[in-house]
Amino acid sequence: MVAHQYFDNGFQPSAPSTPPASPPSPPPKRFRRGLLAAVAALTVAGGAGSGAIAAALVAHAAPPAATTSTTTSVQSTSLSPTTAETIYKQVSDGVVTITSVVANGQAIGSGIVLDSQGDILTNAHVIAGARQMQVTLGSGQTVNATLVGSNSAADLAVIRISVPASSLHPVTLGNSDAVQVGDTVYAIGSPFGLSGTLTEGIVSNLNQGGAVSTGATLSGLIQTDAAINPGNSGGPLVNAAGQGIGINNSIQSPVDGNVGVGFAIPINQVKQLLSSLEGGSTL
Repeated sequence: MVAHQYFDNGFQPSAPSTPPASPPSPPPKRFRRGLLAAVAALTVAGGAGSGAIAAALVAHAAPPAATTSTTTSVQSTSLSPTTAETIYKQVSDGVVTITSVVANGQAIGSGIVLDSQGDILTNAHVIAGARQMQVTLGSGQTVNATLVGSNSAADLAVIRISVPASSLHPVTLGNSDAVQVGDTVYAIGSPFGLSGTLTEGIVSNLNQGGAVSTGATLSGLIQTDAAINPGNSGGPLVNAAGQGIGINNSIQSPVDGNVGVGFAIPINQVKQLLSSLEGGSTL
């Protein structure tokens, strides 16, 4: 279609616009091949001067190579934070419920699996005066237990069960000397008979003292605000690495329930007595 313009002397068609000049066509392939061959000949036959000429020809003949910018993304690798869920999965199978038949009924406490031989660590007051003892594993299996060794003054005892090693999941024992006030800790046990119960808190204080039902007065105890109730005795106090750093022992409460002050025997004290307890010592 022809564009029209209006002038003073009447109607006239406008001249068609001139199309823009096309860019020059690239040299034919035959010319480029000949040019590269000539460059190669100059490079071989000539010395340094010929090489300079060849380089100039190549720069003129070949278009600049496209540069590719590669960006490497570096991501920092960080470990997932420890959660109560991961601690529970790691430790709970190694925590058992201990039911003792005593003169006036039953006593319920907790214990931890020490090894694949069936040795269970607990408090002495959990099994004191027991006529019969039963251990319920994390799987729900219940078996009879026998006393191996006991120390009333330290409120510690070892009992033993006979089950396949595959049914036992020993708890890793840590270093209670490294515990500091403010550390996150977890208590696992059977408060009021509710087996496999997890509570979370912090280390409230160190080197505390307290009396237990056996009449002994303990020292160097770890104080925690993790809920500890009747039935938690003998279960582990666990650090953020899933290691047992204490044996939950007692609470101080006017109503025989948790009011935020619980105590655990440091695991390093326990380690000093383990060999004698497992060897059958009874004090």
